[in-house]
Amino acid sequence: MGEMQGRELELEVTNVAHGGISVARHDGRVVFVSDAIPGERVRARITEDSKKSFWRAETVAVLEPSPHRREHVWAAAGPGRDPRDRAGGAEFGHIEIGHQRELKRQVITDALSRFGGITRDVVVEALPGEPDGTGWRTRVRLHVDEDGGIGPYAARSHRVIRVADLPLATPGVREVAPLGDRFPGEQTVDVLEPSVGGARLIIGTQKPLTITERVGEREFTLDDGGFWQVHRAAATTLTDAVQHAIDDALFDPRAHNLDLYGGVGLLAAAVGDRFGSATRITTVESDAAATEHAGRNLVEWVGASAVTARVERWITALAGSAGEGERERMRAGTVILDPPRAGAGAVVVEAIAALQPAQLVYVACDPVALARDIGLFRERGYEVDDLRAFDLFPNTHHVEAVTRLVRA
Repeated sequence: MGEMQGRELELEVTNVAHGGISVARHDGRVVFVSDAIPGERVRARITEDSKKSFWRAETVAVLEPSPHRREHVWAAAGPGRDPRDRAGGAEFGHIEIGHQRELKRQVITDALSRFGGITRDVVVEALPGEPDGTGWRTRVRLHVDEDGGIGPYAARSHRVIRVADLPLATPGVREVAPLGDRFPGEQTVDVLEPSVGGARLIIGTQKPLTITERVGEREFTLDDGGFWQVHRAAATTLTDAVQHAIDDALFDPRAHNLDLYGGVGLLAAAVGDRFGSATRITTVESDAAATEHAGRNLVEWVGASAVTARVERWITALAGSAGEGERERMRAGTVILDPPRAGAGAVVVEAIAALQPAQLVYVACDPVALARDIGLFRERGYEVDDLRAFDLFPNTHHVEAVTRLVRA
């Protein structure tokens, strides 16, 4: 423990950083402060001083509040609790919802400038739902403590916090969440509400069951523990966004089109629905159960196929072995990619760029990872042609972006 850890300082908070934290300075040193808003003066407790370049701190009192501060939407995560006992998962809940989107806009534009080398503004678009940003989570993971009680983890910790409510969750999830029950011997309790069939629990590692999610008129099957967008309007929003992001003039349904990190086929289906049943598209996903579902979900498109493989290995092998005919189909192709939070990374970017597809539609849940990958694509001859952002995670710092890149 450093000599500053546990000490309290008065800090002037100046701006927002990636990760849902704000930035202040103390004697020239950067201090990352949680539960604060740029423009505020706060008293904060130092929680980490081991880094020479910065410290971390938690707000314990707001001395001069921002006009954008509001009563926290979740008392269990709010300033009425000691920072160590605040539930995680609602780190922007004390900020007025419109200003949350403004801060997310700042994070995106700063990341694009610093890591992507581009200056571009963006509007963070709201999704349908409650005006205070509650009631949207269709999936909540609760953890079991040593006494069998359940709750979310504390912010920035793996300590279970028992709570009385889950305001970010949908009404159906809130109704069945067994917050007062005990589950000795288990590790997790997942509560989910698919768009078809009602809310349910997954206790521990019980055998997966198949559920159905509906997007417009289309239905998708998947395992109940499998990945699906969490916001109740997210799948529809991203389907529409990806369909609009594809440049018609650059799309060839007979080309070798790809959907990388494709899950159960949501975005491949978005492409097929827009361009017709003969559209050729290969969706690639490392999770075998998801790929099996994707094959069924995409069965009506004669040119669709689902491959189980790690994307970096599969795309690198394709780039290394494709003959001239395959390369020609790839150069006419469109690549959809929706990588995990860490981004696609240099290996995947290098392989995609080597195949020279006509356009890329990149769906990203982390602005810094997106910006880094954009920088890598720009070094290889691609430029951002369109970028939109969506508030898929209200009352948290997370934000989704959909970007089109084309050969310069």
